[in-house]
Amino acid sequence: MMLPKLPSSWHSLLAEELDKPYFCELERFLAKEQQSHAVCPPEADTFAALKLTPYKSVNVLLLGQDPYPGEGQAHGLCFSVRPGIKPPASLRNIYKELQQDVGFHMPNNGYLVPWAKQGILMLNAVLTVRVGEPNSHKGKGWEIFTDTVISRVNERETGVVFVLWGAYAQKKIKLIDTDRHTIIKSAHPSPLSAHNGFFGSRPFSAINKALQKIGKPEINWQIPDI
Repeated sequence: MMLPKLPSSWHSLLAEELDKPYFCELERFLAKEQQSHAVCPPEADTFAALKLTPYKSVNVLLLGQDPYPGEGQAHGLCFSVRPGIKPPASLRNIYKELQQDVGFHMPNNGYLVPWAKQGILMLNAVLTVRVGEPNSHKGKGWEIFTDTVISRVNERETGVVFVLWGAYAQKKIKLIDTDRHTIIKSAHPSPLSAHNGFFGSRPFSAINKALQKIGKPEINWQIPDI
């Protein structure tokens, strides 16, 4: 598997990671993996989150775990699916909470690119997965790389809103200067945990309030029909 080039706005911030032993090991693993298994998202989309949200445009970082493992679902943005693919359960729960929180109209798709284009870095901690096998690329090196991404966003001179849903994402608080940045956390929107603190947490209005406070543009959460 040949990974695409890093998007230009991130290149100087992350390029040295690509020469580190862990990343070379990760590339070897991915090359071997691709010989015998289908891997998603498609290679060209591996760094889609970084591509769609340039470094200086990041106002919000939304952290996911690993890509959706279903065939054709993942395209490099956490929680998002390609047009024509039914929104998975976690995303349907996100939409339900949006309806309650900000008066959101349920769209006919789960394609969240409009959020990324408004400055939400939609980052998974692990950027690839074997089709049909959740967490199959866990612990292979991606977490070191994406921790570096989080650390670079933490270094931004202006405040950023970090959205951490679930215990896994909340472990990353140690990488964030909580005096300078805003943390919004709750249970994960997965059906296993949404009723334990995601529903009713109103994160979307909280994100906009936090952005307003630091003089950043609010997010228009509505996803258009396709």
